[in-house]
Amino acid sequence: MKTKQVAIISGKGGTGKTTLAGSLSVLFDNLIIADCDVDSSNMHLILKPKINETIQYKAGHKAEIVENKCIGCGKCQEVCRYDAISKKKDSKYTVDPFACEGCKACVLVCPTKAVDFVLNHPGDYYTSDTKYGPFVHAELKPGEEMSGGLVAQVRKRALKMAVDERKATVIIDGAPGIGCPATSSLTGTDYAVLVTEPTVSGIHDMERMMEVIKHFKIPFSVVINRFDMNMDKSKETEKYCQQNNIKILGKIAFDEKVNVANSNERPVVELQDSKAADAIQSIFRKLENELIV
Repeated sequence: MKTKQVAIISGKGGTGKTTLAGSLSVLFDNLIIADCDVDSSNMHLILKPKINETIQYKAGHKAEIVENKCIGCGKCQEVCRYDAISKKKDSKYTVDPFACEGCKACVLVCPTKAVDFVLNHPGDYYTSDTKYGPFVHAELKPGEEMSGGLVAQVRKRALKMAVDERKATVIIDGAPGIGCPATSSLTGTDYAVLVTEPTVSGIHDMERMMEVIKHFKIPFSVVINRFDMNMDKSKETEKYCQQNNIKILGKIAFDEKVNVANSNERPVVELQDSKAADAIQSIFRKLENELIV
């Protein structure tokens, strides 16, 4: 049995990607759930995981000045191109870890070898249990930039768990946009669901995201969220997809029940009498058929 990796992605934040991914995590059986939006993870808010394991993610290096070795010569500050080194009141120097880019110039010029080049710890990732299935998620520390690598670790752990536990599907809540975290969320997946919204920026970013998906040669379809908020733009999105032979998997109407579900820390698909939940149920059935092919 081959595990199918399904990435729920968007060209911009705020399109409803996590709402859809969270509900699909309820509807699929025998799955692993992965939150790859490590810069602003929020899937845990509706899945309410119980953490089993915390793994430190270490990547890159940063300078760190050993105070009792520093003689205050200032050579490190002179060569730092990122203004990461500043002088303290005692005439010695310190490194701002958020500004340091790990270029190692200060290490090379220090006459007393007072600058250590330490392995960076930009975040952590976790394996957890939810009532819907095992969950792999992460948290990037504020100001850190190693999000693409952290996403790769989340993907790697989720896939390993899926293979080891013979899970049929990995549902990935991908990072938004087209940068490194987004491509790391998408690379090597079996199918992608691109969530967009009927706005000028939504359509523009959808088109950019499509170019990325096509580059990786991944089959995909589109979901238009809150389609009834701007019918003209919604029709424009549909027309674009039709002209480019892109399948629309479904359309989700604006539904206040989504906010009710989020406020109660639940996937919206669990609520009764919800237009959004009904639409997501239909999307799920169509997605199942897409994965069979």
